[in-house]
Amino acid sequence: MDLIIVESPSKAKTISKYLKGKYRVDASGGHIRDLPQKTLGVAVEKNFEPRYVVSAGKEDTVKRLMDEAKKADRVYLATDPDREGEAISWHLQTVLGLDGNGENRIEFNEISPKAVTKALEHPRKINYNLVDAQQARRVLDRLVGYKLSPLLNNKLQSGLSAGRVQSVALRLVVDREREIRAFKPEEYWTITAELQDKEKKFSPFKAALEKFNNKKFKVGSKEQADAVLQALAAGEYAVSSVKKSVARSHAPAPFTTSTLQQDASNKLGYTAPETMLMAQHLYEGMDVEGEGHIAFVTYIRTDSTRVSDEAQAAALSYIEERFGKEYCPAKPNHYASKKGAQDAHEAIRPIDVTLTPERAQKMLDKKHYQVYKLIYERFIASQMAEALYDAMQIVIDNSGYSFKATGKSLKFAGFTAVYQEAKKEEEEEGSGKLLPPLSEGDALDALGIKPEQKFTKPPVRYTDASLVKAMEDKGIGRPSTYASIISVLNKRKYVTKEGKYMVPTDIAYRITDMLCKYFTDIMDVGFTADMEEKLDDIEEGGKDWHEIISAFYPPFAEKLRYASTDGDEMTDILCEKCGHPMVRKTGKYGKFLACSNYPACSNIISEDTAPVSDTPCPKCGAMMIVRNGRFGKFLACPNYPKCKSTLPYGEEKKREEKLEGTCPVCGKPAKVLYTRSGRLYYGCSGYPSCKFMSWDEPTGEKCPLCGEAIVKTKKGVLKCSNKDCSYRPPQPEKAPEGKAPDAPEAGEGSA
Repeated sequence: MDLIIVESPSKAKTISKYLKGKYRVDASGGHIRDLPQKTLGVAVEKNFEPRYVVSAGKEDTVKRLMDEAKKADRVYLATDPDREGEAISWHLQTVLGLDGNGENRIEFNEISPKAVTKALEHPRKINYNLVDAQQARRVLDRLVGYKLSPLLNNKLQSGLSAGRVQSVALRLVVDREREIRAFKPEEYWTITAELQDKEKKFSPFKAALEKFNNKKFKVGSKEQADAVLQALAAGEYAVSSVKKSVARSHAPAPFTTSTLQQDASNKLGYTAPETMLMAQHLYEGMDVEGEGHIAFVTYIRTDSTRVSDEAQAAALSYIEERFGKEYCPAKPNHYASKKGAQDAHEAIRPIDVTLTPERAQKMLDKKHYQVYKLIYERFIASQMAEALYDAMQIVIDNSGYSFKATGKSLKFAGFTAVYQEAKKEEEEEGSGKLLPPLSEGDALDALGIKPEQKFTKPPVRYTDASLVKAMEDKGIGRPSTYASIISVLNKRKYVTKEGKYMVPTDIAYRITDMLCKYFTDIMDVGFTADMEEKLDDIEEGGKDWHEIISAFYPPFAEKLRYASTDGDEMTDILCEKCGHPMVRKTGKYGKFLACSNYPACSNIISEDTAPVSDTPCPKCGAMMIVRNGRFGKFLACPNYPKCKSTLPYGEEKKREEKLEGTCPVCGKPAKVLYTRSGRLYYGCSGYPSCKFMSWDEPTGEKCPLCGEAIVKTKKGVLKCSNKDCSYRPPQPEKAPEGKAPDAPEAGEGSA
């Protein structure tokens, strides 16, 4: 039996149902190989070759697929029809040991019996241009993210991340917020007249002041408004022109990934990740009572507005039957995709136009139904005739001032019988109804004049919908990345939500400012869009992906070195481990010293002018220092970043010098000491005259065999400090009730 490998178990279930057991269908669960999680995984010195490993948790999946592939007569790779899907197929082909030139790749834009059967009849080889484009993106994003994120963590705070596309999207949000904060509102006035014909035959209507002496006119103050009102009161209103026309409104294109996310945000209030999750389920297939497992929509990651001739014909047939022939356009509607679109797949549409929202409502839960209804109605509307309106425009003059009134009424519903565009906030008042049938020269009475003070408004904050649109318009990222980018911004708490609007947090400003300071190209919208075009060039076969990375990385690495060392200062202090000079650096918690011999020596010590407290660090024993934070003073370990211990200010606990044991060399008391890492040891109190040291408490006795010190361990066991010596000293008698002889009183012996 032949084996078909897809990505998701849900998709596998749908296809298996359609093929009725003729094929074995299994799922990889997405990627089975990727770059390693904890290392760079890119050989910079070897032409940026990536090192792939089996993804964590995928070992059992790989083993199962290998076993099934060995038993199968033929293996088909049916991952998603995009760059990433092609790369997953290539990884599967490599790991399963399939022929690199074999025709084992199949793809389909929709999961339907017809589409799957047709794909199986036309298998092809792996498209290595698509694979290389995806590899270039993965390597590029790894180099940027893996190098920039540690910089942010060292300079700003822990837990931060940066990304080639993510950081540019964050900049859009931050820049917009700064525009809003810097905005200074300007005063202006609107003047609206409520007018009616002298004979009172028709209903009153409203007109807004637009011009003075045939030039655009803006009232900027109350004084100006009063002057206009005075002139109008002394004059007469008369119609100067009337224009009647039939306005046409063309149907919108079927959904792309971007427009689906925008419409779902505007109409349903869904976030981009939420919309894509619902759409993914509809694409892969869902369990429907009485129907089994079925798929509802075509592939949902696309930037194309194209639809197949077959789907278009089915839609037109449905429209004619449901609404009438007049609702079908004279020529089928075709839509041009945006500049830069890959146009690899059809637009998002229902697989079967006979599966109407009314039928689907009984099959789906509320959220899946609402997204399906949105996709279905947009697709049907996109194939319908234009909406027609009787439109009218009247211009009224008075003392050189011109007022304009516009109105329209629906003449033929066309596509609006199925789908309504989301309303815009700035829709003109009164534009939804027709104006009275006035003629040029008609005199009018003013029933009222309304001057209204207003102020210009700042730019509006981004929503999920508007940020997706901005990224698409500016060429930032690709359809498959929009939802994940927005998800990261929220998950990392770089933005918060006020209603549906994004507000950058404090750390978002700091990240953006640091990256803009040192990495102007990466943070430039134009640079990011240009890189997307270069990735497209790889896909089209005109570019070697190594060349693009090779051109990008050296300047990036140089900027990274500068950003990492900006503000560093060489000192005369020598490293206690290797003797090289120490470098004074500035980190997120202040200044510290790092060895200039890094990475051969990674010694780091605190250098702080902050006051030293009498409180020992509870973790490493070093005396803590007093720092100032956003909530006031606190105690911090001077051994940061090796020790990150902190305490509230005011909890100082003095550590008294403790003498425990006896030096076997000079007989003086031994003193309890601590290493920088906080490990306890013993040293002679006669230092520096006597330099005896021991990890265990010295008893003052020497071994009769080797002459080394006899010591007592933490458990109270006596032994020779020479681990190679065979002498076993007599042990002290066990104290009653489990108390060790000479046990310290409570509170003693603790650091």
